[in-house]
Amino acid sequence: MVRMMLDMPVSTVRSLFGYSPCGEMFWVGLQESIRMGKFYEKLKNRWQSTESLLCVGLDPHPRYLLKEKYPKSELPYLDFSREVIDATAEFACAFKFQFACFGGQGMEEDLEQAVNHVRTNHPDIPVILDSKRGDIGSTAVEYAEEAFTRYGADALTVNPYLGGDCIEVFADYSDRGVIVLCRTSNPGSAELQELQCGDRMLYEHVAHLATGKWNKNNNISLVMGATHPETLAKVRVMVGNMPFLVPGIGAQGGNLEAVLKHGLTESGYGLMINVSRGIAEAGWREGRDLDFQAVHDAARYYFDLIRTTKSEMS
Repeated sequence: MVRMMLDMPVSTVRSLFGYSPCGEMFWVGLQESIRMGKFYEKLKNRWQSTESLLCVGLDPHPRYLLKEKYPKSELPYLDFSREVIDATAEFACAFKFQFACFGGQGMEEDLEQAVNHVRTNHPDIPVILDSKRGDIGSTAVEYAEEAFTRYGADALTVNPYLGGDCIEVFADYSDRGVIVLCRTSNPGSAELQELQCGDRMLYEHVAHLATGKWNKNNNISLVMGATHPETLAKVRVMVGNMPFLVPGIGAQGGNLEAVLKHGLTESGYGLMINVSRGIAEAGWREGRDLDFQAVHDAARYYFDLIRTTKSEMS
């Protein structure tokens, strides 16, 4: 009976109980809470225990990781990441590691140990590996192994361009999150993502698949850029309480109030609002030692800004 309820589509609920937008949103939320995977359970617990929607991004850059900054360190990216993690953990609902910033400099060992530092010292905070993987077959299997086994990430960003047989490989890790690119924050995203596909745009079609066919293990969420808040409203209606990873606040100039207005779920959560450079670079000044008190203060600033803006809207 419970399995039948979990699989019952909204259209069936509508035929049995009549149409009610609020009722349908409640039903989708109930299904998702019952089937919630480990990543989403961890994320939901973090939202509720801290009232934080701030995802702290770690995108270490060579200019503030020169050897003279850490003259005795063999793993400077690890040392930097560890300092940022500990300085910001109290304000974070998640940490997001940008794989290219580590891999491009040959610092994969630093990344492994930095993720392990979160898992050991802040085990209640989910870790997202932002590598935007997308492939099929044995290659996708290795990418999934890399993210979830080698690095031990709780979730991975994935490019859906190859379709469902790409998504399926990652989503088969039912206790991990698969965060699918949907409507991204970069200016050129409209070239593809706003193409008309029948009666909907491409990003809407991705959302449709992500909340249905692709989401057999209920462990998919979406990347929704803060620079396109009007699309947040459309997709939120389509996907119910599915979590959104929202880049574009801070350096990219996204509108926080609009993101909260259009992206929050009925429960007041549902968002991982990512800030990377605005936090990590707060402690960097040319020719000076890194100031991690400034990093802490920057995280507090964004945490407070999100909470205050949300409170003023209610």
